[in-house]
Amino acid sequence: MAGFDKVVTSYDEAMAGLNDNMTIIAGGFGLCGIPEGLIAQIKKVGTKGLTIVSNNCGVDGFGLGVLLEDKQVKKMVSSYVGENALFEKQLLEGDLEVELTPQGTLAEKMRAGGAGIPAFFTATGYGTPVGEGKEVREFDGRNYIMEESITGDFAIVKAWKADRYGNCIYRHTSKNFNPLAATAGKITVVEVEEIVEPGELEPSQIHTPGIYVDRVIQGTFEKRIERTVLAK
Repeated sequence: MAGFDKVVTSYDEAMAGLNDNMTIIAGGFGLCGIPEGLIAQIKKVGTKGLTIVSNNCGVDGFGLGVLLEDKQVKKMVSSYVGENALFEKQLLEGDLEVELTPQGTLAEKMRAGGAGIPAFFTATGYGTPVGEGKEVREFDGRNYIMEESITGDFAIVKAWKADRYGNCIYRHTSKNFNPLAATAGKITVVEVEEIVEPGELEPSQIHTPGIYVDRVIQGTFEKRIERTVLAK
């Protein structure tokens, strides 16, 4: 990479510096908008003891679920874990630690981490196991729990287009957690469908400014559908 040009041409370069026991924040929702190639690279290099922060852990054999096969994940911080039989098995056998986090709270943890906000208060989870052991404050007669923000050693993100300076646009529902994740990594790597030259993206349409992005790689994607429902 030279100057503002953040494009890398190999997945080895894209995930350089990833080591065991790091925290990775991953964009995507279900199988929508997941950085498939970057996940495959983590699988390939075999890093272990990872903490993964993501809405869910893919499915068996695809997405983040492939990282469970060799027990690369030590801990998941997520909102939904119902699509992985292997996930369930490792959780019940004590091989995987899981921190269930309400979806909106998880999104705000990423956003706040990227904004440099150490913690915030939310009513979500008060009076439930989610709120156990957390500080409680009352505002306008309602109780709120304090949630700490979250950042990662790496953030892995999927975008539709990016320019060489790292400015990104997400397409439709693949926007989901990706813009939040992109702000919260010490090193943010974006996998895209198309790379364009600086100035080709309409500035008002950019979702993630390049200041948050360290590396950009162009990938190819299966874009698997999690569950297909057809009308009769």
